Amino acid sequence: MKQYYDVEAVRKLFPAVEKMTYLDSGFQTPMSTPVKQALEAFVSESYETAGPKSVWIERMEATRAKVATLLNAAPEEIAFTKNTSEAMNIAANALPLKAGDNVLMIHGDHPNNAYAFLNLRKKGIEVRFIDMADIVNAESFASLIDANTKAISMSYVTFHAGHRFDIESVGTLCREKNLYFIIDIMQAVGVVPIDAKTVRATFIGCGTHKGLLVPQGLGLLYWDRTRIELEPAYLAAISLQNPPSDFIARPDDMAVADTARRFEIGNFNLPGIHALDAALDLIAQIGIDNIQAHCFELGDRLIAGLEELNIELVGPRDHALRAPHIYVAALPADEWMDYFASEDVRVSPERDGVRISLGMFNNASDVDRLLEVIRARRETGRAPRAA
Repeated sequence: MKQYYDVEAVRKLFPAVEKMTYLDSGFQTPMSTPVKQALEAFVSESYETAGPKSVWIERMEATRAKVATLLNAAPEEIAFTKNTSEAMNIAANALPLKAGDNVLMIHGDHPNNAYAFLNLRKKGIEVRFIDMADIVNAESFASLIDANTKAISMSYVTFHAGHRFDIESVGTLCREKNLYFIIDIMQAVGVVPIDAKTVRATFIGCGTHKGLLVPQGLGLLYWDRTRIELEPAYLAAISLQNPPSDFIARPDDMAVADTARRFEIGNFNLPGIHALDAALDLIAQIGIDNIQAHCFELGDRLIAGLEELNIELVGPRDHALRAPHIYVAALPADEWMDYFASEDVRVSPERDGVRISLGMFNNASDVDRLLEVIRARRETGRAPRAA
């Protein structure tokens, strides 16, 4: 395999991957040493000094700028949320929709994206679904667009089979039709390059516990700041352009911030943001393009091995259509998950099989170990010797 970066050095930063065959980054990534150290430093400051909150907020703004760089956005376009679901709900409820309007989505996409918009049906909003397919692009949505269509919301990468959809063409369609475009990048961020401007997104939402290497409880929201008509469904002092310094609410001064802060309601997950800062530094050091290329090579190795075992791959094979890091083997999850666990192989059950999801720390030995474990059971009915 081509060496895009020092994978073995990276593995040493993730101690858990030396104790098991970890192929479950699509669920969550194990904690790295830099993230652990950032969390420990935060706890130490809190414990020893009762918390230098003003310093923590300054660091938060520095982290916001790093998120913006990751997405080719401005810091003023980034808000911190709790998770992807909260980000999607913020986006859905910020759209100026009225009864009779409709939103287009993909049937079978992540349910928490769908529910954010399905919840608007009580306001008379219609949600229309296109069929899931290996290829989803502008043409997929075009026939459902009418005068009442106001938005398209979709994932970039699917969690259940690793589809990577053509969000750039969909974004171009939205621009041509003056539609809002909302993208869930939870399964892409940190592994697949994402340019908010190129894809012409209105909102982009994600959590941070997969490709961004941070424990659960922190999310991100990108907002195209030219869309000043989009306002939050709720309000707090921090959401305002002029938060009252004396903490007295003033009904005559409630203009929302002209930055993505309008969508924040505070307080912030400051420990998570400290962890994210360290994770972003690690990702930047390695390079998203390198992480993507490395995962593609591991994925090609995995696909070849599955073919040798006559195991079908669920989802697309073509690099242009698939994510580099998410693969589903057509093995009945209820028959295989306990076996994988007994062999210290961490994977996830999915709709049509077993999901194998890669991270920056995985190597060829991880893939080969998985294939060995499968081969042993299929060919002999016995587990292999411990690696």
